[in-house]
Amino acid sequence: MLLKCVLRDLQEEEEEEAGKNLLQVHLNGLLQTDDRIALKEITRQLHLENVVGDKVFGSFAENLSFLLEALKKGDRSSSRPVLFVLDEFDLFAAHKNQTLLYNLLDVSQSAQAPVAVVGVTCRLDVLELLEKRVKSRFSHRQIHLLSDPTFAEYLGRVRTRLGLPDHFPDGRFAADWNASVETLCEDKSVEEVLRRHFNSSKDFRSLHVLLMLCLSRVSVAKPSIRPADLLEASRLCFADAKANMLHGLSILELCLIIAMKHLNDVYEGEPFNLQMVHNEFKKFLQRKSNSMYNFDPPVILKAFEHLQQLEMIRPVDSSSAKTQREYQLMRLMLDHSQIMEALQKYPQCPTEVKQWAMSAFG
Repeated sequence: MLLKCVLRDLQEEEEEEAGKNLLQVHLNGLLQTDDRIALKEITRQLHLENVVGDKVFGSFAENLSFLLEALKKGDRSSSRPVLFVLDEFDLFAAHKNQTLLYNLLDVSQSAQAPVAVVGVTCRLDVLELLEKRVKSRFSHRQIHLLSDPTFAEYLGRVRTRLGLPDHFPDGRFAADWNASVETLCEDKSVEEVLRRHFNSSKDFRSLHVLLMLCLSRVSVAKPSIRPADLLEASRLCFADAKANMLHGLSILELCLIIAMKHLNDVYEGEPFNLQMVHNEFKKFLQRKSNSMYNFDPPVILKAFEHLQQLEMIRPVDSSSAKTQREYQLMRLMLDHSQIMEALQKYPQCPTEVKQWAMSAFG
């Protein structure tokens, strides 16, 4: 947003020649997933499709140089300046050999053409992702925008984002909508929900996700946001992904998770292996005469491996990979509350399994 404001101000300065001549190329790492796509987008935004035509280039650098050369009107001082804005800059660092970044930064550092490159990213460690040759051509100028708003400013942002501007075509609807937004923001339950989000993350992007979920519930029949909509949106935002994944597990996999929970309780979070889990599960089977929980060892091993694929358990260290699978030490990546909450919502969960999970002795 800061960058957009600066560029807008630059273009509004009529006395500045740069404002009129400046060419902008906006790339996004989510859209331009490789250098070939990025180069096509650069050509399109510079309106050089006709100039390039069917030419074949030997390398990426040659193609980029040709594009910049086509923009020249004389010497370097009279060439049109080009600003490259790379959103999701860290994703460009994942491209093969970082060819795009290398060539853009190389051109900007040399006297070939008046080019500036601005990268925008959320990652503070993005420089660690750059190759040595790319990093050497980077100017190392960084601006960190660390927002720390107060709750009053956060609430004001909600009003601003939800409110309709004065020049909205339907003035009557805009007035009614803005009045409903004011009423919404003054509601105590809404304030509690927003404060919870504020204490969790002051990032405005997470706020925008919350507000988008609210807006998606607006319809012709329900033309305003109600406190219940915000509460439901908040519930979706704070939904526990791993707890939700537990609902899709088989009964065997759920029983193994419960056995791991009991091992965690008994051994105070110490690592466990499949053999220990199987023994804990057999204790449960011995107390229940029901044969529906009798599974062959290969089936139990397959269920255990599936839990590892879902990242509900993980090996303690990489060296355990050399150990026999039944004795590899693992850690449970779920806490007690997640398991108990999932059990309450598990469809048609057998009563004895719930009782086993709630029992203190396993």
